Amino acid sequence: MWIPTEHEKYGVVLASFRGTVQHGLPLEIGDTVQILEKCEGWYRGFILKNPNIKGIFPSSYIHLKSAHVKNKGQFETVIPVEDSVITEMTSTLRDWGAMWKQLYVKNEGDLFHRLWHVMNEILDLRRQVLVGHLTHDRMRDVKQHITARLDWGNEQLGLDLVPRREFSMVDPDEISVTELYRLMEHRHRKKETPAPASTHHLFVHVKSLMSANLGEELEVFFHIYDGRENRPLSERFFVKLNKSGLPKSPEKTERQCTLFVDLGSSDLRKDVYIVVHIVRIGRMGAGEKKNLCSVQYRRPFGCAVVSIADLLTADSKDDHLLKVYACNTESEWHQIHENLIKKANSRYNLSGSNTGLAVALQLLHGDIEQLRREYMVLFTRGVSITRKLGFSDVIMPGEMRNDLYITLEKGEFEKGGKSVARNVEITVYVLDIDGQILKSHVAAGAGEPGSDEYHSLVLYHNNSPRWAEQIKLPIPVDMFRGSHVRFEFRHCSTKDKGEKKLFGYSFVPLMQEDGRTLPDGTHELIIHKCEENTSLADCPRYLKMPFSKANLPSNNQTLKGPKESFWITSFLCSTKLTQNGDMLDLLKWRAHPERINDSLSKLKEIDGSEIVKFLQDTLDTLFGILDESSQRYGLKVFDSLVHIINLLQDSKFQHFKPVMDTYIESHFAGALSYRDLIKVLKWYVDRIVDAEHQDHIQQVLKASEYIFKYIIQSRRLFSLATGGQNEEEFRVCIHELFMSIRFFLSQENKSTSPVAQTQAVFLRTFPAVYGELLKIFTVREVAGFVRETLGSLPTAVHADCLEAVKLQCITKTVESQLYINPESRCILLPVVLRVLQAHMQEQKDLVMCARILTSMLSLIKKEENGTAVSVTVEPVVSEEVELIVESLLGVLLRTILEISNRPQPAGPAMRLQFQDVTGEFVACLLALLRQMSDRHYQQLLQAFSSKDNLRDFLLQIFTVFRILIRPEMFSKDWTVMRLVTNNVIITTVLYLSDALRKNFLNDKFDYKVWDSYFYLSVIFINQPCLQLESFSPSKRKKILEKYGDMRVMMGCEIFSMWQNLGEHKLNFIPAMIGPFLEVTLVPQPDLRNVMIPIFHDMMDWEQRRSGNFKQVEAKLIDKLDSLMSEGKGDETYRELFNSILLKKIERETWRESGISLIATVTRLMERLLDYRDCMKLGEVDGKKIGCTVSLLNFYKTELNKEEMYIRYIHKLYDLHFKAQNYTEASYTLLLYDELLEWSERPLREFLNYPMQSEWQRKEYLHLTIVQNFDRGKCWENGIILCRELADQYESYYDYRNLSKMRMMEASLYDKIMDQQRLEPEFFRVGFYGKKFPFFLRNKEFVCRGHDYERLEAFQQRMLNEFPHAIAMQHVNQPDQTIYQADAQYLQIYAVTPIPESQDVLQRDGVPDNIKSFYKFNHIWRFRYDRPFHKGTKDKENEFKSLWVERTTLTLVQSLPGISRWFEVDKRELVEVSPLENAIEVIENKNLQLRTLITQCQSRQMQNINPLTMCLNGVIDAAVNGGLARYQEAFFVKDYIMNHPEDGDKIGRLRELMFEQAHILEYGLAVHEKFVPQDMRPLHKKLVDQFHLMKSSLGIQEFPAYVRASPVHFTNGSPRTCRNSVPNIISPDGGRGVARRSLPSYPAVNRYSSSSLSSQASNEVSNITGQSESSDEVFNMQPSPSTSSLSSNHSASPNVTSSAPSSARGSPQMAEKHKHSRENACLSPRDRPVSAIFPNPMDPAQRAPPHQIGDATLPRSDPNLSAPDKVRPTPSSWSLDSVKEGAPSFSDSFGKMLCPPVPPRPPYSGSSAKNMRSQSPVSASRSPQKTTVPPFTPSPTECQSTSLVSNSPVLSGSYSSGISSLSRCSVSEASGTELPAGDHASHPLPPPGTLPNSVSSSSDEPIRRENKTPPPYSVYERNNPRRPVPLPHSLSIPPQTDPPALPPKPHQLRTGSMKLDGTSDPRVPRPRPLPRKVSQL
Repeated sequence: MWIPTEHEKYGVVLASFRGTVQHGLPLEIGDTVQILEKCEGWYRGFILKNPNIKGIFPSSYIHLKSAHVKNKGQFETVIPVEDSVITEMTSTLRDWGAMWKQLYVKNEGDLFHRLWHVMNEILDLRRQVLVGHLTHDRMRDVKQHITARLDWGNEQLGLDLVPRREFSMVDPDEISVTELYRLMEHRHRKKETPAPASTHHLFVHVKSLMSANLGEELEVFFHIYDGRENRPLSERFFVKLNKSGLPKSPEKTERQCTLFVDLGSSDLRKDVYIVVHIVRIGRMGAGEKKNLCSVQYRRPFGCAVVSIADLLTADSKDDHLLKVYACNTESEWHQIHENLIKKANSRYNLSGSNTGLAVALQLLHGDIEQLRREYMVLFTRGVSITRKLGFSDVIMPGEMRNDLYITLEKGEFEKGGKSVARNVEITVYVLDIDGQILKSHVAAGAGEPGSDEYHSLVLYHNNSPRWAEQIKLPIPVDMFRGSHVRFEFRHCSTKDKGEKKLFGYSFVPLMQEDGRTLPDGTHELIIHKCEENTSLADCPRYLKMPFSKANLPSNNQTLKGPKESFWITSFLCSTKLTQNGDMLDLLKWRAHPERINDSLSKLKEIDGSEIVKFLQDTLDTLFGILDESSQRYGLKVFDSLVHIINLLQDSKFQHFKPVMDTYIESHFAGALSYRDLIKVLKWYVDRIVDAEHQDHIQQVLKASEYIFKYIIQSRRLFSLATGGQNEEEFRVCIHELFMSIRFFLSQENKSTSPVAQTQAVFLRTFPAVYGELLKIFTVREVAGFVRETLGSLPTAVHADCLEAVKLQCITKTVESQLYINPESRCILLPVVLRVLQAHMQEQKDLVMCARILTSMLSLIKKEENGTAVSVTVEPVVSEEVELIVESLLGVLLRTILEISNRPQPAGPAMRLQFQDVTGEFVACLLALLRQMSDRHYQQLLQAFSSKDNLRDFLLQIFTVFRILIRPEMFSKDWTVMRLVTNNVIITTVLYLSDALRKNFLNDKFDYKVWDSYFYLSVIFINQPCLQLESFSPSKRKKILEKYGDMRVMMGCEIFSMWQNLGEHKLNFIPAMIGPFLEVTLVPQPDLRNVMIPIFHDMMDWEQRRSGNFKQVEAKLIDKLDSLMSEGKGDETYRELFNSILLKKIERETWRESGISLIATVTRLMERLLDYRDCMKLGEVDGKKIGCTVSLLNFYKTELNKEEMYIRYIHKLYDLHFKAQNYTEASYTLLLYDELLEWSERPLREFLNYPMQSEWQRKEYLHLTIVQNFDRGKCWENGIILCRELADQYESYYDYRNLSKMRMMEASLYDKIMDQQRLEPEFFRVGFYGKKFPFFLRNKEFVCRGHDYERLEAFQQRMLNEFPHAIAMQHVNQPDQTIYQADAQYLQIYAVTPIPESQDVLQRDGVPDNIKSFYKFNHIWRFRYDRPFHKGTKDKENEFKSLWVERTTLTLVQSLPGISRWFEVDKRELVEVSPLENAIEVIENKNLQLRTLITQCQSRQMQNINPLTMCLNGVIDAAVNGGLARYQEAFFVKDYIMNHPEDGDKIGRLRELMFEQAHILEYGLAVHEKFVPQDMRPLHKKLVDQFHLMKSSLGIQEFPAYVRASPVHFTNGSPRTCRNSVPNIISPDGGRGVARRSLPSYPAVNRYSSSSLSSQASNEVSNITGQSESSDEVFNMQPSPSTSSLSSNHSASPNVTSSAPSSARGSPQMAEKHKHSRENACLSPRDRPVSAIFPNPMDPAQRAPPHQIGDATLPRSDPNLSAPDKVRPTPSSWSLDSVKEGAPSFSDSFGKMLCPPVPPRPPYSGSSAKNMRSQSPVSASRSPQKTTVPPFTPSPTECQSTSLVSNSPVLSGSYSSGISSLSRCSVSEASGTELPAGDHASHPLPPPGTLPNSVSSSSDEPIRRENKTPPPYSVYERNNPRRPVPLPHSLSIPPQTDPPALPPKPHQLRTGSMKLDGTSDPRVPRPRPLPRKVSQL
C-alpha cells in the first residue's frame, strides 16, 4: 500500500533506471527526485527538472538527502538542506552543461575549452567542500574561489548576475529592494573596476654582468634615487659577483633577488631611477700585472641607471640589459649617476661594446600581504627585503625598526710628507659601551648578511676623496646608549708589499647625554692623528676627546687648526628612539616642572612620526599634567590633546586610531578629566559666535569625537570608582554643552562667513558622538539630543556647502546605531523626512538623498523580517511606512521622472553617478511600494483632495512604471532585480486599478489615465524578462514557483478593465488594436485565450458605431506585418485566432463580414509566417524569393495596401540583387516605377529614398532598372527605358543627359550584337505534400535555371533547398495520396519554352543574337513531350506507332519576371501523331544543320567537329534506315489509303526530306573547305555515304525548287568566285554588272507562285554569279571577310565612328586599300553602288567619312568554349515557323538591310540617322548620282503583310524558311548593333512608283519610320496598372521629314513605356491600387 512519505522527500539517483515496469519513471544517474509516496522498496515521485511526469522507481537506486518541505500537501516544494554554495554550484553546472555542448556546435572553441577547465575546477572544489575536512579559513577561500568562477562563467555565457552575501545566494524576498540593489551594484562594480593599488614594490633579480674585461670579483649596489631632489629613496641592495660576472651564491636566491618595498604612487614617475654602482675587488690599477701582493682593494668599476617609468610600459617578463658606463675620472665617482641621469653620457665610455648588466625588473602592486598570497613562489624561494629610507607613506602600529644609516661623504687629508696624494681607505667599526666591537652590525646593504667591519672604496692618489657610500647599522635599541662608531683611515701603498698604513681615526657617539640620538644630517668629524701601530683598544681614552668640529669649545684652537676633516651624513629610522629634545622634555615633565608650559607649546612643532612613536607615553603625560594642575594647564593640555587627535586624521597616521581607541579603553585612567574637558569644550563653543578667528575652534570641533570618548570614558571610570556620584551634575553639564551647541548652530550666516564653516565642521563630526553618548544615556535621550540639535539648524539655509554637510550629517545619522533602534527611529524620522523632502523638491544633492532613503528603507525591511520582531514593533513599522509615503512618495515619483528625462551628462564618471542615482531612487520606490499594505493604499488614495490630484498621481506613477520597465533601466544580467520590480509593479497596479474604476468611469471617464494604464499593461506583458519560453527549464521553474506567470495576471486585469469600459471602448478603437495584438502574440496559451476575445468586442463596437469594421481590419493588417517580421506569432496563434473569433461571431448579425475579415487576416498570417520562416534560412534561395512574391501579390491584390506592397517590392529587389538575379531585380523595381508618373509632385522620405519630386524618383528608378537590365544581359528592355528617359530629357532641353542617354542606348545595341548570351534552361517543379509552405503546397511552377545549370544540377539545388523532400522519379501527375501526404515530394523535369514573338523569329535577316532574346524572354507557355506507342508496336519500324503526348503549361506571369519561377495557371494535353512527329524531327534537324553550316562559313566555330558529328549522325542514320524508315512508314500505299487526310503532311515530309538531302550536300561542300587533313578520310566516307543515301531516297536530281534554295547565309554569300572577272573594280565593269542584273527580276516572279520563297533564285544567282547550276555552288571559295555594307546606315553616325579601326577592318591596311580590297572580293552583283561608295569627284554625293562601314569577319570570343547546345550566333540561320512565310526578296528593296530596329517615335529634333536602303540588285540606279529614295509609307501599309506571306501556297510551306542571302546583317565590328523590331514586313511598291533618283542636295539624313509594333514586352500581359497612352513607337508616324527645331516641352507626347497593352483574358484582373504614391 502506498503511504505518503514523512521524511524521505528528496534524493539523488545513484544508477540509471530504465523504467521498464508499469508506471516506471526512467531515471538518469545524477538526477534529483522528489519523493511523494513509498511502498515495499519502491518510491513514487518525479524528477525535479520535469515535475509533470510522475512514476515509480526502486528505493535502492536513490541516495536520500535531508531537505526542508514548504507548503506541505499537494503543492509542496522541497529545498535540500545543504550549503547554499553547493546547491548553486549543482544547478549552475547543470545549466552550463547544456550550453557548453552548444558552444561546440557553434564552433566557439576558445570559450568551449576555457569553460571545460573551469567546470572541472569547480567540480574539484565542490568535492573538497562536500568532504568537509577543510579548516574554516580554507573553506572561506574555496568558496570565494568557487563563486568567482561561477560569476565568470555566468558572465561569459550571458547568464544572470547572482546577488550574494558571504558567498551565499540571497533570496530577494528576504532582504529589502534597496539592499538587493546595493548587492547587485556592488557585484557589478566589482566586475568593472578594480581599485588602484596605493603601494608598489619593485622586484629585482640580478642575472649576470656581461663584460669582456672581467677577471676580478665585483660588488653590485642597487638603490632607488630621486632625480628631482637628488637623494636616494631607499637603502642599498648588495650582490657579490664572481670573476665570471655571475652571482657568487647562486643557490641562495635571497642573495640575488630583492623587493624594494613601500614605494608610493608618487614614486612611480619619470625622474625616479634605479641606480646601479659596480665596484671591483682587486689590484689598485685594473690593468696591473699580477704581483706578489695579495692585498685587494675596493675600486670603482662602473654605473648604470634606468627610469622606473620605463618599467610601467615595458613587458614585465622581459629581462633588461642595463648599459654600464665606466668612470674615467675617479674624482667624479660620487656623482656619476647624476651625470648619467642628466644624459651627460659622453663623459664616460661604455665599459665594452657588449657590456651590460642583465637583470629582471618587475613592478608589483598591492600591500605586502597580498603579494605573499599572489606570488607565493617568490617568497618561498627566498627574496630579501630592501626598505625605504625612512618610514613608508602609511606607518603601521607595532612596526619595529631601528636602523641608522651613515653615508661616508668626503674627506680632506694632508699629503703627509709625500710627493703624491694618498690612497685613503676607511674601515668602519661599531663599538658598544664597553669598547667591544659589535659583531655583524655593519651592513653594506640588504641581500648580504652584516659583517664586523666595512672597508670603503679606495680612490687613487686623492687627498680630497668623495666616496658617497651608504652603510646601514642595524643596532638594537638597548645597545644604542653608550655605543659609538669608529672610522680608521689608512694609506694604501702601491708598492710591492701593498700594505695599508693607519694614519688617523674619527669617531661619533650614537646617543647624547640627555638620551637624544645622533641628530640626522651631515657631521664634520675631527680626524685624530695616530701612528701605524697605535692601539685603539682603549676606547675610554679617546672618547673623552671631542669628535665633531661643531662640538668644540670656542677656546680649543688646537684641534680646530688642522685642515684634515671627515664628513658623514647620518639618518635614523627608528620606532623607539628620538632625536627630538622637546619630545624628551615633555616626557620627562616631572624632572623639570618649570618647562611644562614650553614643552606643551612646542608639542605642535614636533614631527608627527615622533609623536605617534610615543603616543601612549605622550597621552599619559598630558592627562598626568591635567590631573595635577588642571587650573593652570587645562587649556594647554586640551589644545595639545586636540593637536594629537587631529594628527591621527592624517592618512599617514590614520592606522594609529585603533592604538588610541585601545588606550582609551584599557590604559586611560583620568577619572576626573571629564569635568575639565567639558568645561574647556563649552568655553570654546560659547566663543564661536563672537570669535574673529575660527581656525582653532574648528580644529577643536574636528576632534570632538575623541574628546567625547575621553569625557564619557572618564565619567564611566569616575562612576565605577565612586558608585555613580554626581550623576545629575554630569547630566546638567552635558545638557548645557548641547544648549551652547544648539545656540551656535541656530545662527543664520552667509555661506562664506567663518561661523557657517564652523557649523559645517561640527556637523561633519557630530554623528560620531552618538555612539559615545549611548554608553551613558538612554536611546530616547540621545535621540532627543540629536533631534533638537539637528532641528536647531536654520530652515532657510543660504549656504549650499552647509546644506550638503547637513545632508551628510543626516546620512551618517541614518546609518548610525542610534537610528537602527526603533525607539529612537520614530523620534528622528520626522526630522530626516523634513530635510529630505526639502532637498528632493529642489532636486539638490540627489546622490546623498538617495543614500539616505536607501538606508532608511533597508532598515524597515529588516525589522519586518527579523526573527525577534515583537508584536509591538509591527505597528511602529507600519507608521513609519505611512510617514514616508505621506512625505516622500509624490516627490520620489517626480524625482525619478525628472532625472530620467534629463539629458545624461557627458563624462563617464558623471554618467555612472547619474545611473547610480536613478537606480537607487528606483530601488527606494520599489522598497516603499513593497512595504505598503491595503491600509496604506487606502490612506494614500483618500488623501487626494481632488480628482485632478488623483489623476495627476496616477499618470505620474504609470509613467514611472513605464520607465522602470525600460530595458536600459538595469543591466542586461540583472534578471533578479527586474523580476522583483515587475512583482511590485503588478501588485501596485492591482491596487490602483480599483481607484481607476471608481473614479474615472461613466460620466467621469478620463481617456488619458485609461490610455496610460493600458499602455503600461501592454509594455509590462511584452518585457523580455517575462518571456519565460526563452529561459532554460530550471530558470523557468524557479520564476514560476516564486512569482507565477505575471503576464497572465496582467492579461486578466486588462480584460477585466476592458469589460468595465462599456461604451467608452470606442475611444480605444483603433488605437489599442496594435498594442493588444502584440499582447496576444506572446506565446502563452492562457494569455491568448484571455486577450483574443477583445478583438471580437472591438469589431462589435466598431460595427455599432460605423456599420463596418474597416478601421479594425486596417489596423490589424498593418500591425501584423511589423509584429510578425519581428519574430512574434506562430502557427498555433493563427489557429487559435481563427477558432476563437469564429466561435465568438457565430450569433452576430454581421457574421458574414466578420468571417471575411478573419479569413483575410488568417491568410495574411499564413503568408507572413511562411515569409518569416524562409527568411531565417541562410543564403538567398528560391524559397525566400517565392515567399516574398506571394506576400507582395497578396498585399496588392487582396488587401490593396500600397505602402506594404512597395515595401515588399524593395525587399524582393534586395533578395534578387543579393542573388545576382539582375533581370528579376529590374522587373521587380519596375513594379514601383509603374506606380509613379513624370510629375513634379513632392514625395516624402521613404525607405532609402530621400525627399524628392516624383519625376526625380522615377528618373532614379529608370536608371537603376536600366543598369540591372544591362547586368542581366536583358538589353532590349533597357533600350525602351533609355528611350523613355531620353524623351523626358529632350522635353526639358536637358541635352547633356539626353546625350548620355543616347550613348547608353547605343552601347546597349552594341552589346546585343557583340556579347554572347547564354540560353537558360527551364524546369517544371511540382511541390506535393502538406509539409511544404503554404505558398508552394500542391502547386506546380516553371523555373528559369541559372547560367550553365542543367537538369541534374537544378535537381540537386532544389533538394538542397528542401532537404526533407523526396524526389519523384516519374513525370506522371501524382494522385491524391501524394497531395495529402504528411511529407514533401518534388517532381522536376525540363520543359521547352514556346516563344510568343514568332514573327520576329521567322523573319529573314534577323541575326541570331537578336532572335535569342525572343526565344527565351516573355515566355508564357512551355512544352513537355512524352513519347509513347499507340496500338501494337511494329518491331521492324517503330516510327509507325510512335506518338507524342505534348503537355503545354501556361503560367500566371511570363518568364523572366519578378521571380525566377511562376505558378502554372493552365495545363493542356495534346497527342501528336507519328507523321507530325516525323515532320517535326526532320524540321529540327534541318534547322540544326543550317545553323552549324552558317557558323562554319562565318568562321564562328573554333573547330569543325560539331558540324562533322552532325553530318555524320544524319548521313549515317539515313543510310542505316533513318529517312528510309519514314518512307516505309508513311509513303506506302496502305498508309496513304488509310489516312487520306494526311496527304498534305506526307507532301510536307517529302519536301523536308529532299531539303535535308540538299542541305547535307551543301554542308559537305562547306565541310570539304574547312576539314583538317587528318579528317579527310572521314569526309570521304561521308561523301560516299551521302551518295548511298541519295540513291536510297531515290533522289537522282533535286527538284527545281530545292536547287534554287540553297542554304541561306545571314551575312551575305561567300563572295570570292573562282571565275570572277579580273577587272570588276573598273567603273565600266560595275555598270556592266548592273545592267546584266536587271533580267533577274523575272526570276523572282517566276518562283513566287511556287512553294519556294521568291528570294531563293536571287540568292542562288548571288552564290553562283551567272550560272544557276547547283554543281557550281561547291566551287566557290569562302571569302575571308563578310560584307556588311549597310550596317552604317542603321547606326547613328557618332556611334559608328566610335568603333576602333582594329575592330572595323584589317589593321594592316589603310582605309582606301581596305575598301578597294572589299570591292575586289565582291561578286559583280555585290559591288557597292554610289549610294554607299559615292564618286569621290562628286561633292554632292560625298557621304561623311564616318558613315562608311568597314567590313570584317564577325568576331567570336576565342575564350568561350563550344556551347553545350548548338545555338544561334550573330550570323546564324534563322529558324522560320511553319505558320508564316518569309518576306520576298523584293520586300527588302525599300528598306534598310539590317536587323529590324525597335520602333522610333517621330518626334522632332532627335538626331536622325542616314538610313539608306541598299541591295545587291539595285542596278536600276545610276552609278554616279543615285541615292536611295526616301521611303514614305502610306497609312495603310502598317496593316498589310508582304505579298509572299499572303500567298496561300506559302503559308503552309516550310521552304520559305530559307533566309535571304542578299541581305546583310550588321557587322559586329561596326560598333553598333540594333535589336530586331519589325513584326510586319513592308510590301514593295510597284517598280514604276519608285523614283529613279533624289535631288543631289539630299545630303541631310533620310528618316525611315518603322511601323512594326515592339517585339517584346517588359511588362506582363495581365498588368494591373492604370491605362497608359499608346507609345508613339506603336502609332502611325504623322510625318517623315524632321522639322527645323526641336519641339517645345508642352508639345511633348506623354507616351510611357508600354509594351503590351492587352491583358490576358485567362488571368483575372486584380483590383486596381488606389493612388497613394504621393505619400511615398
